[in-house]
Amino acid sequence: MSERKVLTKYYPPDFDPSKIERRRGPKQIGPKLQTVRLMAPFSMKCTSCGEYIYKGRKFNARKETTDEKYFNITIYRFYIRCTRCSAELTFKTDPKHNDYTCEKGAKRNFEPWREAKLAEETEEELMDRLEREENERDAMVDLEKKTMDAKTEMQIADALDEVRTRNAARERADLDGVAAGVAAVQEERDLERERQEREDEEAARRAFQSGTGEKVQRIEEAAEETKVATPPVPAFTRQPKKKKDFTAGLGIKKKSLV
Repeated sequence: MSERKVLTKYYPPDFDPSKIERRRGPKQIGPKLQTVRLMAPFSMKCTSCGEYIYKGRKFNARKETTDEKYFNITIYRFYIRCTRCSAELTFKTDPKHNDYTCEKGAKRNFEPWREAKLAEETEEELMDRLEREENERDAMVDLEKKTMDAKTEMQIADALDEVRTRNAARERADLDGVAAGVAAVQEERDLERERQEREDEEAARRAFQSGTGEKVQRIEEAAEETKVATPPVPAFTRQPKKKKDFTAGLGIKKKSLV
């Protein structure tokens, strides 16, 4: 008995700890399970037999580590058996609300204080709500800004259209005025040309008149007036010859009847 109470034990020089056989169970497959002793975290009712399980009742439960996490906090699942029908009941931790949630096999009893607590807004929900309201406010501000920008653009476009219309009317009026001016200048030129032609004709008429007012004939006109009339064309008609009077040759005188 004295040997088991010593603080040090003797190990021979040829001791090899790797040769020590250790009893190990089968390798665990699947999620990690652990048998724990716990108390029911809330009052519940079994959905199979209707047995009521009150808060604080002790159970031998299996603890399972799930892959779910909340802000890097691992969520655990617990398996217990109903005390009446041995149906499997499961619940898991809820770090968000600092509570537990009933998952399968049972129904949690109504707890008015819990409903009021759940109705309260947590810090995370408050931040989410404020962020959501800020985003909505930003969206409304952006929408109002876009509306004002669109309205301003429409006003600018209307003003530009009005300016373009006014400029087009002014250019059209200028073109009409230029065309009218060109037509007036052309008409004035035509009138000036006609007046010049009349003056030239009057000057020519005066130049071909003598001091007495007689018209001076041109050389061509005088030559035409002095031309000899062309003899008429002879007509080839047979004319009877006059008979010769041979009495004069014979010395016969005709007596006058007076």
